[in-house]
Amino acid sequence: MNSGKFLLGVLAGAAAGALAGILFAPESGSKTRNKILKRGEDYSDALKKKLNDLHEAVTKKFKKVSEDVSDYSEKKLGKPEKAEKKTKTAKV
Repeated sequence: MNSGKFLLGVLAGAAAGALAGILFAPESGSKTRNKILKRGEDYSDALKKKLNDLHEAVTKKFKKVSEDVSDYSEKKLGKPEKAEKKTKTAKV
């Protein structure tokens, strides 16, 4: 399932729940609005945490791939310092 579709489903579910809560609320409007606001903040906090976790995971993977590419290039091409020394000694 696409993460965009999942997020859209979560938002649609939250909106439907909020609407149902307003329509069938046994409490006063201000108490109901406060509950909805609190629940929305909870969903917002949960979403922020998930996005931060995703950002950290992507950052770690990017760093790992970057290190792997550097290691591979050093193995195949040699270290830049060694290549420079080889060039200087070859000219002498």
